[in-house]
Amino acid sequence: MDIDTAIKTIHKMAISTKTVINIMYTSRIIEEAVSTLLKPYDLTIPQYNVMRILRGQKGKPASLSTIQERMIDKSSNTTRLVDKLIRKGWVKRSVCEENRRKVDILITSSGLEILKELDPITENNNQEILKNLSEEQLLNLNNLLDTLRFI
Repeated sequence: MDIDTAIKTIHKMAISTKTVINIMYTSRIIEEAVSTLLKPYDLTIPQYNVMRILRGQKGKPASLSTIQERMIDKSSNTTRLVDKLIRKGWVKRSVCEENRRKVDILITSSGLEILKELDPITENNNQEILKNLSEEQLLNLNNLLDTLRFI
């Protein structure tokens, strides 16, 4: 379905407007699919993003600023997200031994287990979302999106 039909517009849009609306609309559909997938695990997309960032540290701690700069959604309140994950037992916070003013954040073994369980589920979900695109189209889409971010 094209974007004009999806948003039920009858007005002709400039191609730039149509493209931005199409990207935003598609983004919301993808976010909704991922949110639905994470809901049974009591996880939000930003919380899941924090956990994946911490797993990517391979056992090394990350600071709040490191997590924040790697977040997909830069507007997320990282401190609040980490606090919620601590209450769930999936991450832990400690004072840095080299710099007592710095706080280190690590993923816990139970956090790693949740991610291990979610990995095949999220990959299947991603494949389902993208099933209508060929490998070549996916490569082209990634190149276009990478280029678009240089605004």
